Amino acid sequence: MFWSRISRWRRQANQILDDVRKLDVCTIEDLQRQMREATWRARAGEPLQNLLPKVYALAVEATRRTLGMTHFPVQVMGAIALFEGHIAEMQTGEGKTITAILPAALRATMGLGVHVITANDYLASRDAAKLWPVYKMLGMSLGCVIGKKEQKEPGFTPPSEYVLAEEDDDRRRAYACDVTYGTASEMGFDFLRDRLKRGAANQAKRQPAIFEGSTGREAPVQRGHYFALIDEADSILIDEGRTPLIIGVMMQNRDAMVQLYRWCAGAIRHLKHNIDFLFDPHKRRVDLTDEGCRHVTLLAKPAIIDTIDTERIYQHVEMALMAALVFERDRDYVISDGEIVIIDEGTGRKMEGRKWQEGQHQSVEAKERLDVTEVTSSAAKITIQSLFRYYEHLAGMTGTAYQAKSELKNVYDLKVSVIPTNRPCLRQGLPTRVFLNQEAKRQAIVKDVERLVQQGRAVLIGTPSVEASESLAAQLTEWGIDYTILNARFDAIEAEIVSHAGESGRVTIATNMAGRGTDILLEKKTREAGGLHVIATEMHTSRRIDRQLVGRAARQGDPGSFQFFLSLEDELFRVLEASKRASLLKNAWADKSGELSSSWENYFRRIQSGLEKLHTKQRKKLLKFEKEQTKKYRRLGLDPYLELADA
Repeated sequence: MFWSRISRWRRQANQILDDVRKLDVCTIEDLQRQMREATWRARAGEPLQNLLPKVYALAVEATRRTLGMTHFPVQVMGAIALFEGHIAEMQTGEGKTITAILPAALRATMGLGVHVITANDYLASRDAAKLWPVYKMLGMSLGCVIGKKEQKEPGFTPPSEYVLAEEDDDRRRAYACDVTYGTASEMGFDFLRDRLKRGAANQAKRQPAIFEGSTGREAPVQRGHYFALIDEADSILIDEGRTPLIIGVMMQNRDAMVQLYRWCAGAIRHLKHNIDFLFDPHKRRVDLTDEGCRHVTLLAKPAIIDTIDTERIYQHVEMALMAALVFERDRDYVISDGEIVIIDEGTGRKMEGRKWQEGQHQSVEAKERLDVTEVTSSAAKITIQSLFRYYEHLAGMTGTAYQAKSELKNVYDLKVSVIPTNRPCLRQGLPTRVFLNQEAKRQAIVKDVERLVQQGRAVLIGTPSVEASESLAAQLTEWGIDYTILNARFDAIEAEIVSHAGESGRVTIATNMAGRGTDILLEKKTREAGGLHVIATEMHTSRRIDRQLVGRAARQGDPGSFQFFLSLEDELFRVLEASKRASLLKNAWADKSGELSSSWENYFRRIQSGLEKLHTKQRKKLLKFEKEQTKKYRRLGLDPYLELADA
């Protein structure tokens, strides 16, 4: 059935591209007239399936005239899959950005609003800035919703036909456009703010102080949820699926609570693992034992903490242990201007304005001896899973969806369709190398980089954290190898760094920021030398994240290669129980350079597979809980996403 569907899409795509050739002689006015006719027919009730060939042909021609880019048959095939509500798996460099134009334009003819969701604000701004002339030629308006602190496309001044919304007043205009680009978080928070405005009127007797005086008469910024087209769909729907979007109400810290956070940060030094507390690295959970509770009770405390009940003290000690054992600086967060800024594990980007909940953020601040900020109490909350189930029509595209096809089908009722590449993929995978420790691994990487640079190759080195990228950079410096580093500290110049990453002899060290939404273009000399070589310095908790990294190489028929370098001190290996890890290390035999047998790769694969299953189970559990809560709230006549009673 899959291959018959692919064959049908291929025939349709070829017919559409034949129709495009007939539009060569049309003036811009003719194109816009034909688009208006299609819009009238759509709003008169004609099925969009009937209008697909005409609208797609017009959108392909508008793209060619404005951007000088012509859609390949496989891109049109992907666009048909998106219209039919599939997740289209399209490899890196296959042109997903312009593929999205076709289904967005077709759905926009209904006049109900189309939301194109990207992985981050930079990509939303970049894509909207690039594509607005296409939509303008089709007679459509374009909006873009971004965070106030985020970087916008450099050197781009929005024209009058394009609404770039940062402030609240502009957001309503952006959502009123035919097509609106933005991120899941920005659109999710706007969804919650709209519900809070309604809740302030409907639940006035239970509203917190921040809503006093609200009449609820202000119009919502979003006008509905008709169609969402999600770029990097697996990252947003799966990796971020269980992440709650929360609008919080700031709660003033009592002096006793500030002292408690600081006392806990020091008290945990007196507690012993497996005696006073148990730590499960798989579930990222810490629990005090009965012995640990007694130990905590007997520890000397400032008198002001005596006003806090014992159970709460235990909870905060566990959070302090979590801050010490789970949350690692320059991996899970960075310190910027004296504040904790969370780093997204899947993308390596800073998540400005986000905080861990229930006091965990303040525990990390106390650990780093920073000012303890105010705790936020949840006023409204929704997960990505719940947000996108609100849309009448949903589709997505990514380079790595196949491994998650079952979950995408079960949770979102979305089928995954693998779209063929435009040209044969020439990517070459080299055997994985495993080392006893990080030092031996880094030495091997540096030697390999030196060899590749001498060959004229471009090298992209993927690292799991800011700390790892900077440690490797220090060793490259010792060897006299020039490099550029891209991590959360340098996100403001990401576009510039990526634009040079394909140059001959160029070495780029990057966190997962270079894993999604970025195409590395090769210069001729690099291509002749063998293309881009990707070095993955660790395996991630998901095969899909690994595939995104290696997918930077060998795009659109270019040559390229990749290789994994692993060690028994890697983050993935550390999730094993201490006794199990010690036993494996004791029996590990390495050569003089610290390299182990390639068979050790199987251990990493098994750990990765186990973590993928665990995370899938956790997401299913969260989804079940959320559905039960939604039913409960609705039985009581309350909005399931507002928590005003608890605020």
